Amino acid sequence: MPTDSLLALQQRLQHTFSDPTLLQRAVTHRSFSAEHNERLEFLGDSVLNLAVSSLLFTRMQNLPEGELSRVRALLVKQDSLHGIALRLALPQLLRLGEGETKSGGKERPSILADALEAIIGAVYLDAGYEPAQALVHRLFEGVELSPRLQEAAKDAKTALQEWLQGRKMSLPQYQVVDTTGAAHKQLFHVACEVPALQLAARGSGASRRAAEQAAATAMLAQLKAKRS
Repeated sequence: MPTDSLLALQQRLQHTFSDPTLLQRAVTHRSFSAEHNERLEFLGDSVLNLAVSSLLFTRMQNLPEGELSRVRALLVKQDSLHGIALRLALPQLLRLGEGETKSGGKERPSILADALEAIIGAVYLDAGYEPAQALVHRLFEGVELSPRLQEAAKDAKTALQEWLQGRKMSLPQYQVVDTTGAAHKQLFHVACEVPALQLAARGSGASRRAAEQAAATAMLAQLKAKRS
């Protein structure tokens, strides 16, 4: 990778590497070289979660543990990391094998999110936890930690339950209505019913829990449509 590209990325990160080879490895996919970023990604994932936890602990002091966990999950999920990676112009810097490049790997959210975590891990190895934490806080400084974010962080089952309880209605009922696929790759189909409103919705997922969440999401969509 050209030295000027690495320098420009370091400027965007606001961190100058003592060992620039760490940064180069962080943007190297396994399809390109045996010296790839997967171990750095593993390390960076842990650093990211701790740094975001400290950020939320400080700035959202009235939230209980469960809600803090949900907000953290929202911030560190693939979609969020993908957006940050785009802001850092990582697609142009990724080192991918020819096949991965031709298949659109430089735009693939999972690859970009993994590279961002690897960069965080690289900063940790290069300079320690405090600079890595400072980087994470800079990356998320534009995120407004507001009640609206707390609402978005709620999983569908929790949001549906709170909506019904707020109107003094009984809790929704979930039932597995079918399972399809081979034993090692089953797909669960779940029905969600709200008897008080005579409404039902269905959802599918690779586990019963995931299917229930999908069914709750479908039910919330029905309730939103009825209100509009």
